[in-house]
Parts: sequence; C-alpha cells; structure tokens
Amino acid sequence: RLAADQGDARAQACLGQCYHQGEGPPEDHVKAVHYYRLAADQGDAGGQHGYAQCLDFGRGVPRDDNKAVRYYRLAADQGYAPAQCNLAQSYLHGDGGLPEDHDEGVRYHRLAADQN
Repeated sequence: RLAADQGDARAQACLGQCYHQGEGPPEDHVKAVHYYRLAADQGDAGGQHGYAQCLDFGRGVPRDDNKAVRYYRLAADQGYAPAQCNLAQSYLHGDGGLPEDHDEGVRYHRLAADQN
C-alpha cells in the first residue's frame, strides 16, 4: 500500500486487484477503481485492464462499454494477454461501440494465445 500511495503504478494496479477480489483487504470496488485508475493513467497495462473490467461490469463505477473497450485496447496494445482476450470478445459480439468483426476477434485471441 505504501508504494501505491507513493505513486508506483504497478503497486497501484496490484492493490486495485486486491480490493477488486477481496484478497487481503475486504472487497471494495470503489477503492479498486481508484487504484486501477491511478495505475491506468500512468500507462500500466494491468491497471488499464482492471479499470476496463470495472467499467465493463459496472463494479465501483457506472457501466460504460465504450470506455471499457478503450481501456482494453490500451492494455491490449501493450501485449497484455487478458486485455487482448477481452477485446477479442468485444469484437466478436460488437460490444462497446465496436463493429461485430469475427476476423478482428480471432486476431486478438491469437495474439493472446501466442504469448503462452
């Protein structure tokens, strides 16, 4: 928590995940959003992905599919596999203002799979 409060983006993303999942501190989606957003604003892919998930499912913040897709893309473009999977699903279903695009969905799934 000290590192997160001192501005360390990776620590902020990790603390956001702790609050999001109730690992350590009690589950608190509002605090999760706070720490994810701090990390996301510094370009941390884990923070961007966590913030996108909160937006996508309306946890601790009003649901906003369009904004969720923007943050999934930021993390996916950094090679963050979980975000690539989420972005793939958004293309496959036409979520978040994206056109339904099977080819793009498959492409993002392959990008994620190729990392394993």
